[in-house]
Amino acid sequence: MCCGERCQVMCSHWRLWIKPLVFILYGGIILGIVPYLIYTLILNGIKGYKIAWLIGGIFVLMAIPITLWEIVQHLINYTKPKLQKHIIRILWMVPVYALNAWLVLGNPTWAPYLDAARECYEAYVIYNFMMFLLNFLDDEMDLDATMETKPTTHHFFPLCCLKPWRMGREFIHRCKHGILQYTVFHLMTTFIAFVCGQAGVYEEGKLSPTNAFVYLFVVNNFSQFVAMYCLVLFYKAMKTELDPMSPLAKFLCIKAVVFFSFFQGVAIMFLTKADFMHELFGITNEAGERKLSSVLQNFLICIEMFIAAVVHHYAFSYKPYVDEEYETGNCCHTFLLIWDISDVRSDIREHVYVVSEGMKRRLTSRGGGWPGGASAVGGTSSGDENTRLIAPHAHSGTRASHRYMSTSESDHDIVIEQGEGTEPEDIKAI
Repeated sequence: MCCGERCQVMCSHWRLWIKPLVFILYGGIILGIVPYLIYTLILNGIKGYKIAWLIGGIFVLMAIPITLWEIVQHLINYTKPKLQKHIIRILWMVPVYALNAWLVLGNPTWAPYLDAARECYEAYVIYNFMMFLLNFLDDEMDLDATMETKPTTHHFFPLCCLKPWRMGREFIHRCKHGILQYTVFHLMTTFIAFVCGQAGVYEEGKLSPTNAFVYLFVVNNFSQFVAMYCLVLFYKAMKTELDPMSPLAKFLCIKAVVFFSFFQGVAIMFLTKADFMHELFGITNEAGERKLSSVLQNFLICIEMFIAAVVHHYAFSYKPYVDEEYETGNCCHTFLLIWDISDVRSDIREHVYVVSEGMKRRLTSRGGGWPGGASAVGGTSSGDENTRLIAPHAHSGTRASHRYMSTSESDHDIVIEQGEGTEPEDIKAI
């Protein structure tokens, strides 16, 4: 066999060797090029902040291609729009975080604007993860009926003294809106922080009663705690039904990126005020503390986003959605549908309505249930993530109501063919 034929055969079987090659290249960069670059930069007398920017850039450039590959594969195999729409939005978290951290490392003056955009997307990711769980369950069963048959889910410490939420529609809505409030509050506090920063009364990391950072920090921290608590409580109640889609790995990915990065920043902020940090980095004033805190936080995020990209590749894999018999639509058209956020606007309007109605009921001492459609009897299904996602006929039961599915104004692009008294047909994107 001549050299040309060998190259042709090798190229035709690229799927067999491309992944090992990528692992070797990435391993060589991390174990060889990065340490050598650090050593060379130190010998040339380049300052530590510049080294952090260069090293962080290497990890960012390695992280983004992994995530983009996963996003493209989801677009190619867009067989479950109601689920993959939220997955793709979650996957974009890695490029958003990584580029934000790297740009702030190189240009600290951009921090107020870039951090505001990142924090808005952070809240958006939490919303999408909850909607992903709800859509998955609502597509498989009548969520109201299933929840009503479950034993009461008691609160965790330190809220174990609270009265348990009534199982069924009320429990689902409380969890959903407990998470959605973080999206609303985070958007509000981000806007307030930006305005206060322009007015000169907001300095991140400065603990002073005249600094708006202190008050917004408390509000964000409390709101974040409520969101995480509701997410964990919902997972506890629906653990059995969620098991086929491996929720724990997905849950840990979201928690690690969004919540861990927040508390990591808090820990770094307090550590930079310690005496040993002053001696180690030569800090002499409060401005130096804030600069060091920002550099350490963003440098660590650059590295962590590479790890997050690898973990997301497996946790939010496109493989369970691959269906050779399914006719998917145009990838460019699908990509545009992903950015239609009218479903978010609809849910926020619902959130405001539910909260206002709840307050009215409490003030007037009137009872009443949570908003939602009528219940219908549904069934659960068994199997792994692939069989439940790709085989829409694999589960039995009557047609689902989809009352918890977020609906966008572009839903006319998604055709759901469903016959009377028959099982649901495939969802097709045109």
